Amino acid sequence: MKKIFPAPLLSVALFLIWLLLNQSVSPGNIVLALILALLLPVMFRGLRPRYVRVRNVGAILRLSWAVMVDTTASNVAVLRFLAWPSYRRAESGFVKIPLDLRDPNGLAVLAMIVCLTPGTSWAELSLDRSVLMLHVLEVKDAQEVIDHVKASYERPLMEIFE
Repeated sequence: MKKIFPAPLLSVALFLIWLLLNQSVSPGNIVLALILALLLPVMFRGLRPRYVRVRNVGAILRLSWAVMVDTTASNVAVLRFLAWPSYRRAESGFVKIPLDLRDPNGLAVLAMIVCLTPGTSWAELSLDRSVLMLHVLEVKDAQEVIDHVKASYERPLMEIFE
């Protein structure tokens, strides 16, 4: 049954959203909504990430705390940078971070964390997913950035996903 309907909840959501957006429950609209709701998840099955099985709930809590603390600190740093540009601590730059994390879901979460943190931007991921290039607003010590990303984000993500 899972092979025929790869995402039953998504199908139900697509069906309801189609009807709500069109504000019509005419027979033709219901048939079209049903066709879309059944075919779209099948057509895009290859784009769905692997099933996620969380291995360590405590790691989720530690990671959430680290992200909250780092995001707050980064907000303050960016505010300081914008308010007093003459007090810039270091130049911006790219940092290449070797990755041990290979799980696509873990990499997606890492991308979201990095993009949510002010002053950092995911620049590139190598084709073999072994090196992340990160742009950082102020880079005093590249090794310090590498160590922080690996300890604060990568290690907990590996505990969660791998």
